[in-house]
Amino acid sequence: MIDYLSSHMWQLWAGIAVLALILELTSGDFFIVCFAIGACGAAAVSPFAGIYVQLVVFGLVTAFSIFQVRPFALRYLHGKDEGRLSNAEALLGREGRVSETIAAGGYGYVAIDGDLWKARTADGQEAGKDTAVRVVDRQSTIITVEPILQT
Repeated sequence: MIDYLSSHMWQLWAGIAVLALILELTSGDFFIVCFAIGACGAAAVSPFAGIYVQLVVFGLVTAFSIFQVRPFALRYLHGKDEGRLSNAEALLGREGRVSETIAAGGYGYVAIDGDLWKARTADGQEAGKDTAVRVVDRQSTIITVEPILQT
């Protein structure tokens, strides 16, 4: 087994690269993909070099990718949008509907794009079910909303 593995290290490196690419799909910040690039570099030298050389190549190519390829990819794919909102910050200003009445001074739930968020009203007043609201603040996972005035 050891002899087979040592003579076919490129398969191990290819597996690491594929695993890193799959993990990158969950993060999207172009960090884990640098390890996939390093694994591809190590796979390329594996038929010609020992395990220590492969590890050095993996480390060097990964480091190069983190410091050179990743910033380029972020700049190219995310553009110049420095103020790009992500995660919960993107909720500010969004509109939704009250799905469970927000009690006066208490909490309820608001549906925004199919997700339910625990919410309270900005003025502490009650907001009935199906009331249109806008998100004005966020504290952890609790959003603060205000009713949208219908004209």
